[in-house]
Amino acid sequence: MPQYLSPGVYVEEVQSGARPIEGVGTAVAAFVGFADQGPFHQPTLVANWNQYVQHFGGFVEDAYLPHAVYGYFANGGGAAYVVRIGGAAANSAPAAGEPVRLGGLRVAALPGSGSDVSVEVTDVDGENPPDDRFRLVVRQGDRVAETFDVSTRKNVRNFVVTQVSAQSKLISVAEQGSGALAKPDKQAVTLPAPTTSPAKVDAQEYLGDPEARTGFGGLESIDEITMVAVPDLMSAYQREMIDFEGVKTVQLAVIAHCEQMGDRVAVLDTPPGLSAQRVRTWRMDEAGYDSRYAALYYPWLKVFDPLAGRTVAVPPSGHVAGVWARNDVERGVHKAPANEVLRGAVDLDYSLSKSEQDLLNPIGVNCVRAFPGRGIRVWGARTLSSDAAWRYLNVRRLFNFLEESILLGTQWVVFEPNDDRLWSSIRRNIAAFLTEQWRQGALFGRTATEAFYVKCDEDNNPAESRDLGQVVCEIGVAPVKPAEFVVFRLAQFSDSTSLVSE
Repeated sequence: MPQYLSPGVYVEEVQSGARPIEGVGTAVAAFVGFADQGPFHQPTLVANWNQYVQHFGGFVEDAYLPHAVYGYFANGGGAAYVVRIGGAAANSAPAAGEPVRLGGLRVAALPGSGSDVSVEVTDVDGENPPDDRFRLVVRQGDRVAETFDVSTRKNVRNFVVTQVSAQSKLISVAEQGSGALAKPDKQAVTLPAPTTSPAKVDAQEYLGDPEARTGFGGLESIDEITMVAVPDLMSAYQREMIDFEGVKTVQLAVIAHCEQMGDRVAVLDTPPGLSAQRVRTWRMDEAGYDSRYAALYYPWLKVFDPLAGRTVAVPPSGHVAGVWARNDVERGVHKAPANEVLRGAVDLDYSLSKSEQDLLNPIGVNCVRAFPGRGIRVWGARTLSSDAAWRYLNVRRLFNFLEESILLGTQWVVFEPNDDRLWSSIRRNIAAFLTEQWRQGALFGRTATEAFYVKCDEDNNPAESRDLGQVVCEIGVAPVKPAEFVVFRLAQFSDSTSLVSE
């Protein structure tokens, strides 16, 4: 207590006792896959498609990661973490392209530079330039990407090998032999594309190392991630880098990662080219996943590929993750992310009928359907859990949201005096947070009392518990569940009969 030693008016700031709990974010995705360039294995944050292109390049042949990230942002996704695999951890680091000879120089495209890099030798600006001076113009497609005014003299600052090696992100330059270097003739050459595709990717590269922060291990230190997708697992399977058992191993690993973290959900893809009946067999007899922290989507989507100039089939996980994010912003995490249009999808790789979905929906396969006049929509919102309490995806994600929000919003409790005043404060703050969630429609009940309860008193904090330094708070919530089956019952009636509504 402050001491007052002389008469006067004093103003003090005191705690009101209310410590509002703020809802955490629910729409941050993590993607693991192949890219054209960029750092390997370390999670990299990108906030939009342009940032992804800056870090990892654009679309690339035989890779689904760019399409997944593009579909994520196109469908309303916010921030995302990207983990590029297929590099040194697979013992096959990408190599530069075959070098092209320009006079006494060997010029090659760097890994990640793409397949449309060309180099032109021209004169530098000005009248009567020195004989050792020339200009290298590096183009990506029709765009001038880099320009270097260089010299063939080795003892100057702008020596061609030194300057290009230090500054270029697209090409490498080396001397063809020893001795004096001759100025190359004016010419333009196209450089062979570097080999960016790994020869083999094993399951361990996906799993990564938590200490080195690679693969799924690198995602463990990032709390804000709420969904994880591995679209290029299917690319590796198609290119025979990984077999079916490897696919199952990786999908089980991403499920285990989400279960261990407890605050994120895996967005899984089915293998490519399967019929509805084959997917059912794969789901029940071969994969057999059972988890409240995973959701499976079928079929693949057809999207336009700017690189190929035509539509291609891609896994739906990236686009679906974007729909989850958009749904969270527009409606809230408590609303099932279904009956939502998939932006960017031109067609489906397999057109599902209602009877075929009748086979898949009960076993937790979320279908994507095309409806005349309504577009291509996500038409399922189930987890892969056999537990009816965790059947619906929005229930799982709502609990993730509530748990994480309460966890972060009650850190102030640690080391407070463990008495009735603390218990009352905990009850008040959590009840205020849950009341707000109920008002937003996240909890079921006509009143807040029906929607949730918070118990933190002497009954669940006896002396034995207090002696151990523990404070226990019991919380119960009634989540809203989606109206998955809408039934209208119609009957005929006349003036002489009555109908009791059901």
